[in-house]
Amino acid sequence: MITYNSENVRMPKIRRRETTAWIKEVAASYGKNVGEIGYMFVDDEKILEVNNEYLGHDYFTDIITFDYCEGDTINGDLVISLDTVRSNAELFNKPYEEELYRVIIHGILHLCGINDKGPGEREIMEAAENKALAMR
Repeated sequence: MITYNSENVRMPKIRRRETTAWIKEVAASYGKNVGEIGYMFVDDEKILEVNNEYLGHDYFTDIITFDYCEGDTINGDLVISLDTVRSNAELFNKPYEEELYRVIIHGILHLCGINDKGPGEREIMEAAENKALAMR
């Protein structure tokens, strides 16, 4: 089951059924089943608090993914800052909605085992994001 909630921000206008079906399709393309996924849309202040409390990082980010996967079933909590999504959309000259869906699927790709911190991994993640966005 995939849930969508918000704290301190208005819930983004996403089509939940379509988004859920898309997420399941992307996960299946990596041989994964979707278990319990919880999205929490927040503001920059809240994501900074979460980043600091759970990861010891003192900076803003667009998404934090908490991985609770078991075997081929992906489970996790994904905290997304809509403020940072909006800033990044402007920075990269992309439509807000496109950047939002990129971040939504970014967390799922992490749960599917794709990383983006090591050498060459960012390019692999970007290619996976683009492939997933094309499936939408």
